[in-house]
Amino acid sequence: MIGAPHTEQPLPVAFETATVADAMSPGIISCPPETPLRIVARMMATFNVHSIFVFEHRDEDDEDAQLWGVVSDLDLVAAGRLDVDARTAGGSAVTPIVAVRTDAPLAHAADMMAQHGIAHLAVVEPESGRPIGVLSTLDIARAIAVGTGVRETQASA
Repeated sequence: MIGAPHTEQPLPVAFETATVADAMSPGIISCPPETPLRIVARMMATFNVHSIFVFEHRDEDDEDAQLWGVVSDLDLVAAGRLDVDARTAGGSAVTPIVAVRTDAPLAHAADMMAQHGIAHLAVVEPESGRPIGVLSTLDIARAIAVGTGVRETQASA
């Protein structure tokens, strides 16, 4: 497994002015394409995440893995009626991966999610293009919650 610790950070910046870096969860949790879906499900449960990135090594001596796709919890739900021990991350991953730079406005990332119908974006460093985190629809919702407007948090009946 390639990656860094996945941690959530408090969002001090409102959606209207936030960049992807303000809202993202740093760290990547990943697996190779041949990983069985049951293992991917265990990874999600263990690390309390909703997506696992799929990396592919081009050859055995290549230490630079290529970000290839993402398996979300929804992909697991869809595959749940199938044989999750026979299906793999590579066979279930959404490809190609959709990535956004850390310096992009958060509103742009939200538009990308809506446009592609996805819930997770790979976050990449602007200079290198190296993946360094993930941005989810929940991260966007947190930023919207911080925004200006009514501060009521209780639902009305």
